[in-house]
Amino acid sequence: MNVSSTNVTMVIEYRDSFAKAVTKNVIVVVLGISINYINAGLIHTFCKHQIFYMNPRYILFIHLVVNDMIQVMLTVILFVISYTVYRINVSLCCAFILLTLFTTENTPLNLACMAVECYIAICAPLHHVQICTIKRTLLLIGLIWTTTMFSVMSDLFITLATQPLDFFYSRVFCLRQTAFPGPLIIKKRDITYSVFLVIVWITIFYTYFRILFTAKTASKDAKKARNTILLHGFQLLLCMATYAAPQLLDVVRKWFVVNYTDSLFAFYVIVQILPRSISPIIYGIRDNTFRKYFKRYLLCKYTIL
Repeated sequence: MNVSSTNVTMVIEYRDSFAKAVTKNVIVVVLGISINYINAGLIHTFCKHQIFYMNPRYILFIHLVVNDMIQVMLTVILFVISYTVYRINVSLCCAFILLTLFTTENTPLNLACMAVECYIAICAPLHHVQICTIKRTLLLIGLIWTTTMFSVMSDLFITLATQPLDFFYSRVFCLRQTAFPGPLIIKKRDITYSVFLVIVWITIFYTYFRILFTAKTASKDAKKARNTILLHGFQLLLCMATYAAPQLLDVVRKWFVVNYTDSLFAFYVIVQILPRSISPIIYGIRDNTFRKYFKRYLLCKYTIL
């Protein structure tokens, strides 16, 4: 609670000039629109062709894309609100934060599931069809949402139990720490994030090295899968910065006192925006099948224009 209060105080003390604030908001909005425009094209391509929505790999991918679209939209809205309205009603802030946390925590789990699917396809190809079915993939997506729901909704229940009713009618600078204050929530968050981090990284490392070993004596597909897992790992590394956000922001506050708001902006772009731009590269560009159909979609849009 002290860290969050200090962070808010620092932002108030070092508010950006009007020109800098406009520039940052324009950059964020343009990046958000660009990423979501590309992702919308990926979703359109997925929905138009049966070859994709009958394949568990692409179902997991498009779930990640939809999740990224929602996450980018919500974080951009919160970013703009922080500069325009600045303080909003706690109840509205809670709704924004809950939805953002759902999508943020979904991403690493989805990436781990995609890595496992790649591992099964390369290291156990004869069993891939039996293990990775459409029904099991949809159940897995449901499990991802259930896991994050238990993680995120507990913040709301603890806040409802510990805060007076007047708190939800007050106005705050919208952060997770201000919407869901309390030392118990912080301890729960640290434990949950640590568990998520360990499980997901063990999954990524195990699948990568098993595929790496297979790729030495196997086909080109195995080597491509190895590179895909490596990209997942890089994307995951950026996403995992969210799990360490409180500690990282505390370091930023101590090291960059004068340029604190600029450091927050850089942190936001690197942690929240950049990872969402990697998903289209992994499948929208690198995957031959998806690239072929996505290129058709882009050519049709260009012809219409």
